Amino acid sequence: MGLRAAIERKIKILEVHRDSALVIYQIRGDWEVRDLKLVKYRDLVVELIKEFYEVTFNYFLREENQLADALATLASMFKANRETEIMPIQMSIYETPAHCCSIEEELDGRPWFYDILEYIKNQRYPE
Repeated sequence: MGLRAAIERKIKILEVHRDSALVIYQIRGDWEVRDLKLVKYRDLVVELIKEFYEVTFNYFLREENQLADALATLASMFKANRETEIMPIQMSIYETPAHCCSIEEELDGRPWFYDILEYIKNQRYPE
């Protein structure tokens, strides 16, 4: 679907990044496609890439590609069809995890988890 979308947008030079070594190595021809059900998919990809001047297929280690995991999660959260116009998503990259940005500084100078820790220790709610 991604290749077809790129073709529709008349993109001619394309970099494809995946976190599946199997898929990338099979598409690049480094590994043989043995599953007969997948041969048709590989053949389709080979036909589609003829529409581009240049296509490169790159493999990322899953641990090193948090963006792909986040986008996959986001994509699975809504349904779309050909008539649906999906607006671009603007994203920012921060040096610290996003959940740290949503934690407000405590007025008493204690860490945010202080009350939780006290409850676990003493089995009673703070004043």
